[in-house]
Amino acid sequence: MREPGWDATSPHRREHRDGALLVVGDVVTDVVAQYRGPLASGTDTAAAIRTVPGGAGANVACWAAHWGCAEVRLLGRVGADAAAWHERELTASGVRPHLVVDPAAPTGTVICLVDTGASAERTFLTDSGASLRLDPDDWSPSLLDGVAWLHLSGYLFFSESCRALAAVALESARARGVPVSVDPASAGFLTELGVDRFLALAEGIDVLLPSRDEACLLTGLPDTADAAAKLSRHVPLVVVKQGGAGALVAESGTVRDLVPATPAAPVDTTGAGDAFTGAFLAALLSGSRPGEAAAQGCRAGALAVERVGGRPERGMDGPGTVP
Repeated sequence: MREPGWDATSPHRREHRDGALLVVGDVVTDVVAQYRGPLASGTDTAAAIRTVPGGAGANVACWAAHWGCAEVRLLGRVGADAAAWHERELTASGVRPHLVVDPAAPTGTVICLVDTGASAERTFLTDSGASLRLDPDDWSPSLLDGVAWLHLSGYLFFSESCRALAAVALESARARGVPVSVDPASAGFLTELGVDRFLALAEGIDVLLPSRDEACLLTGLPDTADAAAKLSRHVPLVVVKQGGAGALVAESGTVRDLVPATPAAPVDTTGAGDAFTGAFLAALLSGSRPGEAAAQGCRAGALAVERVGGRPERGMDGPGTVP
């Protein structure tokens, strides 16, 4: 990976970056089932069930738009069964969708089992469907026209065709001098893919945004701060999301900022990390320092866990009104 640290030409220096944010990633349909555990095996468990638009990449794009990013674009792949609905939902959230309609696979579906106890923790059952069938033919360098930042959802690294697309997109961005961020997305899928393989695929990126579990998995270190510091020797900027413990910002092998969480009353933690990432990128593009941007991410994450689903509710508070 690139040498640690950066100089005055770094994409992370404090200034406003004119241009759009392009997110490449998954668009899925979430079926959220809220229940109070334990699940009753072999019989019924009462639950409140809702169907909402989701997908880590799509959620990040929606939160970035909600957090004030002037132009957000999204490249994703869906099935014909729900393409029109997803396009309408993304557009209504302020995102310019570039959705490829898969001729064979249905839209991906995730069943989110949410325990309505104090932690509101969730378990996912995932049918990726069309979302992990993006391929290099879906990419065009023109997608970067007017783009100031490229964000790749980590789910792109979990299928062969999406890995090939991610490599082409990363190469195109590097050729244009467009900074690139990656959110690893899933500790479970990371384990299946392999840590060394993921790090090799992510070589050359500018910002890595793992969760606490993902950071520890990627380094083999049990302490989150140690893991963040180690990762930042390979990626210029590492921001580790710690949920109720806030976030860590590391650069050049050192943890620079310990950002406290924003207090929240969790209802559904689905998409909290996506909210953090979207708000963080919006703030970074507006000129905020990494620590300041991470604080905005924590605020967005707090808003996300207090509602059902992984997207901001239209009309809900944005960055200027969150305490």
